[in-house]
Amino acid sequence: MNVKIESSRIIKPFYEGTPPSTNTHISFNVFDNVTYDALMALIYAYRPPTPPTSTIEMGLRKTLAVYREWAGRIGRDENGNRVVFLNDEGVRFIEASVNATLDEVLPLKPSPSLLKLHPGMKDVVELIQVQVTRFTCGSVMVGFTGHHMIADGHAASNFFVAWGQACRGVEITPLPLHDRAIFHPRNPPLIEFNHVGAEFMSKSLNKKEFIKLENTEKNIIVHKVHFTLEFLGKLKANASFMNGKTKTYSTFESLVAHLWRVITKARELDGSQNTQIRISVDGRRRVVPRVADEFFGNIVLWAFPTSKVRDLVNEPLHYATKIIHDAITKVDDKYFKSFIDFANHKVTEDLIPTADMKKDTLCPNLEVDSWLRFPFYDLDFGTGCPFVFMPSYYPTEGMMFLVPSFIGDGSIDAFIPLYQDNSPTFKKICYSLDLKAK
Repeated sequence: MNVKIESSRIIKPFYEGTPPSTNTHISFNVFDNVTYDALMALIYAYRPPTPPTSTIEMGLRKTLAVYREWAGRIGRDENGNRVVFLNDEGVRFIEASVNATLDEVLPLKPSPSLLKLHPGMKDVVELIQVQVTRFTCGSVMVGFTGHHMIADGHAASNFFVAWGQACRGVEITPLPLHDRAIFHPRNPPLIEFNHVGAEFMSKSLNKKEFIKLENTEKNIIVHKVHFTLEFLGKLKANASFMNGKTKTYSTFESLVAHLWRVITKARELDGSQNTQIRISVDGRRRVVPRVADEFFGNIVLWAFPTSKVRDLVNEPLHYATKIIHDAITKVDDKYFKSFIDFANHKVTEDLIPTADMKKDTLCPNLEVDSWLRFPFYDLDFGTGCPFVFMPSYYPTEGMMFLVPSFIGDGSIDAFIPLYQDNSPTFKKICYSLDLKAK
């Protein structure tokens, strides 16, 4: 796929009234500071008829006037704290073309070619970048990169819905809540949980534990696996039944438990090793009082279900599902408030966030980024919703993405990067409900 860049420019917010001051800033909260300090990339595809690029661009400019943080820049205030300056310096907007029809490049595979469909993510100061790539058939792809410290998945999906509303000429609603300073430590603080090893780790441990592996990317294959609604139903039923008793677990918990077991077996790990999964937990409906869905920023912590390898692969699916369910359940109001107290009182210069997009491999662990509950498919520029929505190419071994299938029937697509040597076994058993039989 030969992508030709036609133009690249900075666009700024469009204000219908008097523009606000560009000399203000917003301080990051404790959740912003502990999340991934990196850009994330998404790709959308639309069939014709598609709106003109000018509509997409103006809609973005109008949305940036409401979501001003995206048009700003990350820097430090007079006290040395990281903030986002609301200076309206703008976002990068790229127009590109492909001298082929979209059908000629479909199906989109999770490979390095996807990196041509969105702007680069290294040495970038813009907090949003958009690339509109047009094909000879009239189809269009929209590649988006956004900085994670500005918004978590929930907040980003609200932004996409607003962008579509602006392109269609309707009022942006609901409006975002921009106050990031709503999370206050208690007096006196009450730290009930161990946050070192969860959200934070020491710099010295980071240097010892994570060594960059040369040429790792060349040996990693990102698998796209489709799980039908029928298979997910069987998986959920299998996970929820144990010793003649039924305890219903969610589809998400059941699928992640299944993938955890399958990937662990495919990796051929030593049975005495521990393996864990990093699972994002949205705090909006867990913190008391509840945080509004319109809150724009980050309010995510993580659950870390852990098991011995031998127990994980030898015990029934119910075993892994219960571990996941229990770990997620524990990330409750008490845990979030304990973290707020810890992050405000106990974080020293030696501690750094464990959230790190620079790792090459997570083995023997996993991370799952679930976009199953976010309305990413609602990005309608005026001619209909996308028929493809997917993450870009992330060749980090063990970092999974779960995305609702474009079919719209509740089926799920999983993007799973694994070492090439582990791939044959994974493909052989990824749909097996009985690992012992394989």
